[in-house]
Amino acid sequence: MNGRESHWRLQALDIPRPHGKLDCTNPMEIIAMQLLSLTLKGFRGIRDGLGLDVLTLDFEALCDGAELVAIAGANGRGKTTVLDNMHPYLTMPSRAAAAGTGGFSYYDHVFLPENEKDLVWALEGRSYRSQVVIRLNGRRRTEAFLFVLSDTGAWRPVILEDGTVSDGKADTYTRCVEHLCGSADTFFTSVFGAQGKRQLSDYRNAEIKTLLADLLGQEHIRELGCKAGDTAKLLKAGLVAVRQETLGMEVEASRLATSWGEVADAPALAGRAQDAVTATAAELEVARHACAQVTAQRDHAREADARRTQLLAEREATQTAVRRAMQELADRESGEGLRLERLTRRIAQRQAQTRLSRERLEGVQAQCNALLASEPLVRRAIRRLPLAEHLLARRAERVRLARIQLADWEQASGQLRMLAQRVQGIEREAGQAALQAQALRRRFGLTAEVPCSGMPLQGRCQLLADAREAQALIPSADAVLQRLVDEKARVEREGRAVKARVLAMNSVGVQLELSERDLERARDRASTLALLAAKADDMEVARQRLADARDELTGLGVAGGEDGSAEARAEREEREAITAAMQAIGTQRQQQSAGLQQALVRLDGVLATLPEPFDHEILSAASAALDHAVTAHEAAQRDHVQALQQVQSLAALRQQREALSERQAAARRRSQLIESAIGDWTLLARCMSNDGLIALAIDDAGPVLSGLANDLLLACYGRASRYPSSRRRKRSRGRSGKISTSWCTTPSQGKVRACG
Repeated sequence: MNGRESHWRLQALDIPRPHGKLDCTNPMEIIAMQLLSLTLKGFRGIRDGLGLDVLTLDFEALCDGAELVAIAGANGRGKTTVLDNMHPYLTMPSRAAAAGTGGFSYYDHVFLPENEKDLVWALEGRSYRSQVVIRLNGRRRTEAFLFVLSDTGAWRPVILEDGTVSDGKADTYTRCVEHLCGSADTFFTSVFGAQGKRQLSDYRNAEIKTLLADLLGQEHIRELGCKAGDTAKLLKAGLVAVRQETLGMEVEASRLATSWGEVADAPALAGRAQDAVTATAAELEVARHACAQVTAQRDHAREADARRTQLLAEREATQTAVRRAMQELADRESGEGLRLERLTRRIAQRQAQTRLSRERLEGVQAQCNALLASEPLVRRAIRRLPLAEHLLARRAERVRLARIQLADWEQASGQLRMLAQRVQGIEREAGQAALQAQALRRRFGLTAEVPCSGMPLQGRCQLLADAREAQALIPSADAVLQRLVDEKARVEREGRAVKARVLAMNSVGVQLELSERDLERARDRASTLALLAAKADDMEVARQRLADARDELTGLGVAGGEDGSAEARAEREEREAITAAMQAIGTQRQQQSAGLQQALVRLDGVLATLPEPFDHEILSAASAALDHAVTAHEAAQRDHVQALQQVQSLAALRQQREALSERQAAARRRSQLIESAIGDWTLLARCMSNDGLIALAIDDAGPVLSGLANDLLLACYGRASRYPSSRRRKRSRGRSGKISTSWCTTPSQGKVRACG
């Protein structure tokens, strides 16, 4: 908002009475809502436009006696943010994505942790205060309070007739505001026009009906229709439950039918089960008699079986003792084998160690011989090393002197180039001085060509002042030219002397290269001789190592050549002891095998004299037959009991099917009653909707609304007869009862009138 245009005049907003019928005798009856003050805290539009966190407007002081109010300012100064909050509803209409109060959120338009909108307004002689708090710290939350100014001057929460209290919740706040000021859709359509507002011509048929119904006070009819619709929804939910119950009954009936099919032949099964019980009882008695006979035979054969068992146990004990003795012999034989294996491994290790020592000593001997072979070269290097070092020093000195001469040559060459450049500079400067002297003489020569030449007036002529000045400058110009000629001659003499020096030292670079090459060869030769001379001490060490290696090889040869050494004799004695022990173990194994064979022959002879053992398989077969007979008899008894239970289940299923049939009939009757009630309540809801009684009420109010429009146009623009070019009225009544009125415009005068 521009400070130079900060005058405010705000017009009071006129809002239709929210819950009253339209009075045809006094059609302009309205209720005026007046804005008293507005405080906005933390809104982005105010911060971006004015740089303020809080903005407070006192409408009573700013708009006292105003009939028309204008808010002036550049774009982006916060005008829209102020206008969007000059109403008590929880929305900013120009920022909302959809019409009415939906499609809007305060969180996108505030920035402080706690933001606030505080609006004080008056309606029907009472003052109200809308306080909206938008919190962004932590969890987002919006609190809205509506207060009314009491007779004592204190703000108290608004309480509606139905007991609704403005307790800070958004829904209760909205209910209180709509109770006082009407619905938000009607307010933002007929009273408050925001930026980008949709035109009435773009409204759909249902939206127009809703607005007219709200204008005519038909909310109670719509509420009845909503209640009827809710009742129909509840009945539909109940019908779904009944149908689900019916479906469950059908599933139960299917289950009972399946169960009935399973037990339908229960009486016949009971008879067959009784016959099976009688047959299995006879078979059980026969099996018991056979099992008793086999048991008696087993008792007679028990003594012979006891003697046979004793002999078999003795035979098994003898075999076990022999096996244990054989195992001990095998363990001893395995131990002797391990001793022999360790002995063999020890001999192999000793021989391998001797071989490795011999190879190592032979390698040392070869290395020392190779080193001693170069001893003449080492002695020659010791003799020639001082001479090589002296030659290296002389050649290094020669390289140093050559480098000094090369530096002098480079310095002289640089000085020669600088003198040549100096000569060129003097020549350029001399040329400029000659041109200047020539120009001065030409200017001075003009004195002899003027008409006043030789006259007394010539000395005072102002036109010859430049020529006279040139006459004074000619001697200095000639002196400069002569100085430059002398300096050039001096520089050229100096250059010839420097050039002679450069020519005399042209071969310095070649000499330096040859000297460096000779120095490198002398350095390599001295390094080689120094390395050979350093091996003089290694020769003595190699000679000593060679003598030691020969002594060790001699000792190894003596040790390996004598088979009668102490170590070899001990190994032979140990091998002979191991061989004797293994032969003794073999003899003992043969003795144990022979004793075992004799004992087994004796015991087998005694076992052959005993009678044949009792065959326990016969007793097992008799016992198995008895168990099978018992199991079959018990199974037959269980089948008989199950058959009797199926007979009882058949009787219970018959009773359940009869009861289920009665329940299904009752469910079908309830479903028919609910379907009939749903149709009645649905019809009532449609009759109480915008397409029912509300449409008829709109049709009844059509003439009155048209009359009001004509009176308003007549008061604004005069009678329609003054504009013969106006269009005719077009009046039509649709199936829903909507009256459409066409508006006529005269292009020449720009007047508008209502037709009908």
